[in-house]
Amino acid sequence: MSRESDDRADLVIALTYYSPYVSGLTNMARDIAEGMAERGRRVTVVTARYGPALPREETIGGVRVLRAPVLARIGRGVISPAFVRLALQEMSRATVGSFHLPLLEAGVIAKFARCPLVVTYHCDVTLPPGTINAAQRIVVDTSNRFAMRHAFAVAVTSEDYARHSRMWPDIQPTMVVIPPPCRPCPPGRPTFRDGDGFHVGFLGRIVREKGLEYLVHGFRALPDPDARLLIGGDYTSVAGGSVIDRVRTAIDGDPRIRLLGFVPEEAIGDFYSSLDLFTLPSVNAFEAFGIVQAVAMQAGVPVLASDIPGVRQPVKETEFGVLVPPADSNAITAALIRLRDEPPDRIAGAQAAERAFSVSQVLDAYEALLDKASFAGSST
Repeated sequence: MSRESDDRADLVIALTYYSPYVSGLTNMARDIAEGMAERGRRVTVVTARYGPALPREETIGGVRVLRAPVLARIGRGVISPAFVRLALQEMSRATVGSFHLPLLEAGVIAKFARCPLVVTYHCDVTLPPGTINAAQRIVVDTSNRFAMRHAFAVAVTSEDYARHSRMWPDIQPTMVVIPPPCRPCPPGRPTFRDGDGFHVGFLGRIVREKGLEYLVHGFRALPDPDARLLIGGDYTSVAGGSVIDRVRTAIDGDPRIRLLGFVPEEAIGDFYSSLDLFTLPSVNAFEAFGIVQAVAMQAGVPVLASDIPGVRQPVKETEFGVLVPPADSNAITAALIRLRDEPPDRIAGAQAAERAFSVSQVLDAYEALLDKASFAGSST
């Protein structure tokens, strides 16, 4: 990518939520942005100022982060007219622009952007039933389709998920499959363990689509008084709302289950080191991969995951774990017993995960894609 002037960014990324917000989508966007910055690219992220305490501009991991003011929230989304203006302003000086979809404003920005675009499509919008939610989904889908049709390429984390997405006709023509960069967590100490029993864990947002009540019911049916279930994740500031009350009802005072709340970055290594098994019991195709399970595998922890498009991909690729039907507590109980009594080889599993999800290979693929888009833009 060329650098024609000091204020020209090599890459401008637009998305609603960015660090310090934590989700699979934001973590992937952050790792790509910071990875490109580490390789000498000038990277700017345009995002929403979803919290009043957040600065309007700062540098995080070598990435310039600009936050547009938010007028209101609608479910997981935000209303921010300044976001569109700021994204277009920055992309007017960019070599390549990028979106992380789903993004309500993607279509408008794509229509007026003056640089080649690369979009990363994470997942279909999935909302509870209702007229307003249905209308919101249609609007977001329409916007994302327009952006895809005007993009140089559509990157997806797995073809498995893409083929089952309702956006497949718009993904397919320019699809490029690049798994998310999965940075291994630092080695830790098993400080979260409580005894020598079988320790099962979950880490992620405490939201409906994660299916945590099925995991809790499945674990509670495990006839093992020494087993423990550690549930880590934010439930106080989750876009769209948390289901912590539903999870607490399912726990019903079982002393073997602990709600840890948000697990800070510096404790992630300790969390994974405390586990015998990691779980991702998602109940629908809201997420297309599940980075946390790949990180667990790299730490030598096998995975129990739902057999749904995208989420099943890491287990299928590494064979380091077990897949179960979604929303099936009985299947979860059976899988827990199997993995407790016949644990897979942790060293071989970690090696398979490192081969499959190497950060350097992922960043190489993104860098090559961005350079192709840049070349295509300069030749038109």
